[in-house]
Amino acid sequence: MTPDTSRAASLVAIWTVTCLCTASLSRNLRHLGTVALLLVTTVFVGCASQAASAQQQPPVALAYPANNNEALTTSRPAGYYAKRGAAMSFATDWALNNGAQATHIRAIVGSAQRLPSVIKLVSPAPKTFKKDWRSYRARFIEPVRLTAGQSFWQRNADHLERAEVTYGVPAWLIVGVIGVESIYGRHTGSYTTLDVLTTLAFDFPKSHPKWKARQAFFRDELSAFLQLASTQDRKIESWVGSYAGALGWPQFMPSSWQQYAVDFDGDGHIDLLNNQADIIGYVANYFKAFGWQTNMPTHFKVTVDQTHAALPKLLEPDIVPTFTANDLHHNGAALGADGLAHQASLALVLLKNAKGSPTYVAGTHNFYVVTRYNWSSYYALAVIELGQAIQDSL
Repeated sequence: MTPDTSRAASLVAIWTVTCLCTASLSRNLRHLGTVALLLVTTVFVGCASQAASAQQQPPVALAYPANNNEALTTSRPAGYYAKRGAAMSFATDWALNNGAQATHIRAIVGSAQRLPSVIKLVSPAPKTFKKDWRSYRARFIEPVRLTAGQSFWQRNADHLERAEVTYGVPAWLIVGVIGVESIYGRHTGSYTTLDVLTTLAFDFPKSHPKWKARQAFFRDELSAFLQLASTQDRKIESWVGSYAGALGWPQFMPSSWQQYAVDFDGDGHIDLLNNQADIIGYVANYFKAFGWQTNMPTHFKVTVDQTHAALPKLLEPDIVPTFTANDLHHNGAALGADGLAHQASLALVLLKNAKGSPTYVAGTHNFYVVTRYNWSSYYALAVIELGQAIQDSL
C-alpha cells in the first residue's frame, strides 16, 4: 500500500482509495534468474518450517520453481499495447532476461487493455479536495470491520500468536492492516492485474508531479508480476486485484510476494490469496523487515499550541522521527509523562480535519514503520486504531 503511497501503496474519490491500495507501492522487486539454478540462489531459498517458539527460525519463502510456460501464454486477442513500441520492447527484454519465449511475452503484454478509469484514479486529487481525518477514520473504525475483525482474530488466534512470537509484531497490527486493506478478504479488487500494471507502466498520467518515477515503479511491478505468474498454476489473465495492482487479502504488490512472502503454515506452498496463515505471516514479516521494534508504542498523545513560532519547524519532517521528546515538549507540542519518557526520536504528525482543529500525534519509529505499508499518516493511524479497537473488543 507507500513513493506517493509510502500502502504502495500509499485522491478521493481518489485520495481515500489511494490510501487503501498503495499498500503496496513501497514494496519493491527484483528479479528471477533465467534458469532454476539461479532461482535457488535467491533470497527465497529454503522451505519454511513452523515456528512453535521464539527460539525456532522464522518461516522463509520457498524458492520459485522454473517458469510455467502455460501460465505465460494467453488466449486473449492482441489489444492496445500490441502496437506500442515501448511495451513490445519491454516484453522482448523481459523474455531475454528471464529465459522465456519472446513471442509468448509479447503476446501477453500486447493483450493488455488500456484502462482509462485506472489512469483517472491515480491522477492527482483536485486542488479543491480537503483531507479530513475524522471522516477517513469513520470509514474504517466501524461495525462491519470491527465484527469481521473479531471473527478473523478468533479463527486465526494460533497463527497470530505465533506470528507475534516469531516476528515480534503484535496481533492487533496484523489484524488492523488486513481489515483496512480488504475487510478480511471481502474486497480485494476486481481489476485485471495485467491490464492495470501495463496501463500504469506505459500510460501513467503525466499530470502527476512524479509521473516518471511512478511509471518506472509500475514497469518494475509488471516485471515482478510476470515472474510471479510464471510460478503459479493459473492463467495470467485470471489474476485480479486493486486499481493499483495490489493483490489478495493483504493487498500486496507483486514484488512484495518475492521479498516478504513466507510459507507460514509449512504446507510447502505460499498462497497470499486464500491461505490466512500465509497472509498473517506475510504482514508480520513485512513489518519486521522494515524495522518494527517490539514493545515500542506507535505514538503518543500531544497537545499542540498552534500559535507557537516553532510549529512549522516541528511539522517540516512530516512522519519522519526527528525530534527528542523535550524538543517537542518545549516548542509548543506538550507530551504526557509516557511521551516524555520516550528515549528515541519522535515526529509531530498532523492530520487535517475539514471542520475544527487538526488532529496531532507524536509518532515513534513504529508509526513510521506502519507507513511503509502505505505512505500515509491517515492510513497508519486508521490501521492502528482499528487493530487496537478489535483487540479491546475481545
